[in-house]
Amino acid sequence: MSMRLVLASGSPARRAMLRQAGLVCQAVKPDVDEAAMKRAFVGEAPALALHLAAAKAMRVAADEPGALVIGADQVLVCEGEIFGKPGGMDEAAAQLRRLRGRTHTLVTAVCVWRDGGMAWSDVAQARLSMRGLSDEFIEGYLREEGEAVLGCVGVYRLEGLGAQLFSAIEGDFFTILGLNLLPLLGFLRAAGVIRA
Repeated sequence: MSMRLVLASGSPARRAMLRQAGLVCQAVKPDVDEAAMKRAFVGEAPALALHLAAAKAMRVAADEPGALVIGADQVLVCEGEIFGKPGGMDEAAAQLRRLRGRTHTLVTAVCVWRDGGMAWSDVAQARLSMRGLSDEFIEGYLREEGEAVLGCVGVYRLEGLGAQLFSAIEGDFFTILGLNLLPLLGFLRAAGVIRA
């Protein structure tokens, strides 16, 4: 790679995706108040996801001169309601009960910040239909997955037991995991950052 890459995220899934795609990338968890930004934001979910991704990238880029900083964020929308990450296991169970038997949309935004501005961005959506989960299944699922799901906006990791929650999925797998990887790789190739 011809330029240093920094991921503005504390997400283990995003770090793993970049590493598995062969990218050498430092990860820095951005110091932003996502909850306050969500409360103050007026607009649709795609714009919110991009706003959050850009805020993370911009914040980390301020301390990483000369680097390409990748910011990403994900918003879950179900029947017009925006869901956030649960604050604990009780909230996680309540959120799964509210999503069961319904179809929701995951909106994932990724951007690259370079030289004080956004060089590129992409917003993608996936639709996931959650099957009708019993309370007993939810309890057992959360017991097995543990607190790892608290870092996931949908209370699931599709790369793990979360796959059992769904009856149908439409959309890109990487988008569901939280990073629009293929468009990002395309940008990095076009920019000469990675080999074409």
